[in-house]
Amino acid sequence: MSFYINNTNPNRPGPMSGNPMNGICEKVLIETTKVFDACVSQTTETGIILPVTGFNPASPTLPLTFISATNQIGSDIVVSDIVIDRLDATSNYANVSMTITIPLTVTYRDASGVIGTGTSSITVAKSAVLFVPQPAFSPIDIKVNAVFNSTIGTFTPDSSFTVTGCLQVLVKVTAVVDLLVPSYGYPVIPPCQACPSCNACPGLSDLPLYPTASQINRY
Repeated sequence: MSFYINNTNPNRPGPMSGNPMNGICEKVLIETTKVFDACVSQTTETGIILPVTGFNPASPTLPLTFISATNQIGSDIVVSDIVIDRLDATSNYANVSMTITIPLTVTYRDASGVIGTGTSSITVAKSAVLFVPQPAFSPIDIKVNAVFNSTIGTFTPDSSFTVTGCLQVLVKVTAVVDLLVPSYGYPVIPPCQACPSCNACPGLSDLPLYPTASQINRY
């Protein structure tokens, strides 16, 4: 069993039916990252020069034929030179500019027909008008996710490629805050679907999954 396998317990995540107010039992204070604003852009970047290092296998036979350049979602993107320039007409909005450096894996075929990879990066400047709250004790943070993908490129003799590719950038204005939210309480965690040859472990204490506070004495 799991949240979604043969489980009809109402205290589980999933689609809601009926009155969503039914079952709310408390107000919970949680620490979380709140997103105040966000936007996504998709652009075609041309004439991008990618110097390649870390050839694998080493010492490929030149010239190289470009296959692709891409980064993995969630890779270590470096965001620098962030500037929040508030607009005079609407001080809660600002032009947020930054420099984004994205590590890339470059795939190529050498003159001997051997497919290899190397490492490179792309650095671009981006800006967007976003809602930015006024300064507070909890600082504002600008978070960026980016994906670059190219299948068009030519080799140059200095071990680099000149490429054209698609760049998608997601920018968020965030802050770590305490939020008071309505709650249905703790979920009921069902037992895992057991395989036929699995045996329960003896001697385990039956501890609750979560701490409880059924009664709070005020003073």
